[in-house]
Amino acid sequence: MEKTATKTALVTGASSGLGLAAAEALAAAGLRVGLVARDQSRGRQALEAIREKTGNGDLALFIADLADQSAVRQLAEAVKDRFDALHLLINNAGTAFKERRLTPDGIESALAVNHLAPFLLTHLLLDRLEESAPARIVNVGTRIDTAMDFADLNWERRPYRMMQAYGQSKLGMLHFTFELARRLEGTGVTVNCVFPGVFNSNLGGTDGAQGAFWKLLKLGLGWALPSPAKAARGVLRAALSPEMAGVSGKYLAGAKALEAPRQARSAETNRQLWEISEGLTKLR
Repeated sequence: MEKTATKTALVTGASSGLGLAAAEALAAAGLRVGLVARDQSRGRQALEAIREKTGNGDLALFIADLADQSAVRQLAEAVKDRFDALHLLINNAGTAFKERRLTPDGIESALAVNHLAPFLLTHLLLDRLEESAPARIVNVGTRIDTAMDFADLNWERRPYRMMQAYGQSKLGMLHFTFELARRLEGTGVTVNCVFPGVFNSNLGGTDGAQGAFWKLLKLGLGWALPSPAKAARGVLRAALSPEMAGVSGKYLAGAKALEAPRQARSAETNRQLWEISEGLTKLR
């Protein structure tokens, strides 16, 4: 385990897009940065690019398929073995799937990656975050006015729709943020959810899962969409800004507070999803 006084950050989905931009900015600010990537080659390329651009060699690469809960548990252990402190966790990784698919744990993949993986990873790293307080957790969300169907989270009854599944899984991050903020009161660890806006991303990865709509949008409007670096500014504000010290349980777009969808404004519903998520991740 490395011992250092340098602030330490962990960024998931750090091999491309917003995650890469955020990791690069954190490294440029002098933080020790752990990059979580699914693919070894792309992760190594990202790490080397950040090292070359920032001159910061205090970087670490962790490889994990966040769709697999056993891999998330191994990731948490690897992070704690490598870092003696953790001051910032950015749960950025997210994806969408054109068709319903199940993870090795039998869970619909968007729900698994976009909600349950950060839920599990955060829980497994909470002790290190609390030991390192003041510390911050930043969850990267979206802005889709929807509601989660608690009776069919796994999409067994409904026809599968990519963007609806994506939106509902990311809504889970809001429920998680609000309930976690309540539970973390007094610990010195804060948690906020940031909507980075629509930007030029590779949502769905390189396996063709983006769907025709998103591909056409990028083809026609990609030139007009903000870059990942611009989109990362709101995330970095929540992660680094002194004015965010002690601020917790907020849903933000840059410096602007957003109103959450009605379902996520219910404390009882937030607790309900928390308990369901504990069961699905075998934390309870």
